[in-house]
Amino acid sequence: MKSLLLLVLISFCWADHHSDNYTVDHDRVIHIQENGPRLLVEAEQAKVFSRRGGNVTLPCKFYRDPTAFGSGTHKIRIKWTKLTSDYLKEVDVFVSMGYHKKTYGGYHGRVFLKGGSDNDASLVITDLTLEDYGRYKCEVIEGLEDDTAVVALDLQGVVFPYFPRLGRYNLNFHEAQQACLDQDAVIASFDQLYDAWRSGLDWCNAGWLSDGSVQYPITKPREPCGGQNTVPGVRNYGFWDKDKSRYDVFCFTSNFNGRFYYLIHPTKLTYDEAVQACLNDGAQIAKVGQIFAAWKLLGYDRCDAGWLADGSVRYPISRPRRRCSPSEAAVRFVGFPDKKHKLYGVYCFRAYN
Repeated sequence: MKSLLLLVLISFCWADHHSDNYTVDHDRVIHIQENGPRLLVEAEQAKVFSRRGGNVTLPCKFYRDPTAFGSGTHKIRIKWTKLTSDYLKEVDVFVSMGYHKKTYGGYHGRVFLKGGSDNDASLVITDLTLEDYGRYKCEVIEGLEDDTAVVALDLQGVVFPYFPRLGRYNLNFHEAQQACLDQDAVIASFDQLYDAWRSGLDWCNAGWLSDGSVQYPITKPREPCGGQNTVPGVRNYGFWDKDKSRYDVFCFTSNFNGRFYYLIHPTKLTYDEAVQACLNDGAQIAKVGQIFAAWKLLGYDRCDAGWLADGSVRYPISRPRRRCSPSEAAVRFVGFPDKKHKLYGVYCFRAYN
């Protein structure tokens, strides 16, 4: 009995002694790491800006503890991937290990490591495309150590709403993607639409975005567009069936390498005559994305309605005036008239080689 009592007293004293060194906190767990990371990867900029056709460097540097890797027998592996809206999927871009280098998909021949110093993992992308927009991950691996950094690539450009000749709310998600591609554009991301809304884009018809959501931007709340007493913002319809649900689409385009112009012609043209007139001038009939890029990025202004490749008739006004969009700068939309009507001119585009 005495032995049992002595054991209880010893146990109590040990627990009481150690309770002085620990605090009970049910709200958090504190991890104490005696040694810092042996490999650290950092991006000097969280976001870089460029334009279609330009070149850009995605910054990434790594710092290693030389005492942790001995004589450096481990080869350093550098991997760049592009993140997608599905966080479980990444698109391979570039991998380098020693003299071995590999590029993937549409990046072939357009990407390489900057190599400004021994610890420089920055990636150079040349001849940027609209599809290059997005977030990229730089991963550096040495032995059992690895670390990552993320860099966002933003492109100068313009977001525009689009619907086809069939009318509004006629595109499923896949058709919306193709519709943008057909107009020299890509389907816009939420961030691109949000930036456009902040710059004044107001559109009352819901459209697909690249993540599969359906949204629309409102700067001037009104009854048919969510209600007059609501606050301005990007209205979100949520995620819908990509095959069966039908909406408009928001497209994004950037700078082009060519000349956009209104063709001076002695007579008004039917659609077929407009197509041929541009061909006769060494060009092609312009696309919707090209008229928006010329208007937004080049300040193109013309008060003449002209045919475009999709069969629509539009004209760009950057200087509002009477009889030519008196209240706002915009690409004015006339409609999808009968292609046999001989009532309009034509906008052409000649690409530079």
